[in-house]
Amino acid sequence: MRLGLMIAAVACAPQIGAAQDLTIDPQIVRDCFENTEIGALYPMCLGQAAGQCQDMPGGSTTIGIAECIQAETAMWDVILNEEYKWTQMANETADEEGRSQVMDRSDALRDAQRAWIAFRDADCTARYAMWQDGTIRSIVGANCHLTMTAGRAIDLRDMRGQ
Repeated sequence: MRLGLMIAAVACAPQIGAAQDLTIDPQIVRDCFENTEIGALYPMCLGQAAGQCQDMPGGSTTIGIAECIQAETAMWDVILNEEYKWTQMANETADEEGRSQVMDRSDALRDAQRAWIAFRDADCTARYAMWQDGTIRSIVGANCHLTMTAGRAIDLRDMRGQ
């Protein structure tokens, strides 16, 4: 388990000698999220911000591509955390109003989120490990985190029916 966490940390951590000043436009990600239809597994615009970042000097190297993907993932993670907060607040309200007759909704979501984080980390570590003999591993690992984070942000939003 410890080895898996180390691999995941290495796969997603900024690399020594990484390209400088590679950033994304956070509004591209916010617009992507806002324009994604309810029920979508992944937004059609996923990776657009990272793609623009890769057009910057140094963005087309393996390290640059991974850094751009990680930058977009960081913004999706901000959105995911916002959506988790809003969904938990809705669940807590339902729990307090007595609409949860079988189980506590907020506890169930908390447990699901913890399990999802563990699954995401394990799955992305496995994908990284599959490509461990090539430099593409950092892109594969970063892309795994991007797609799973964006998908989960949309899931959390959709749980509220919005």
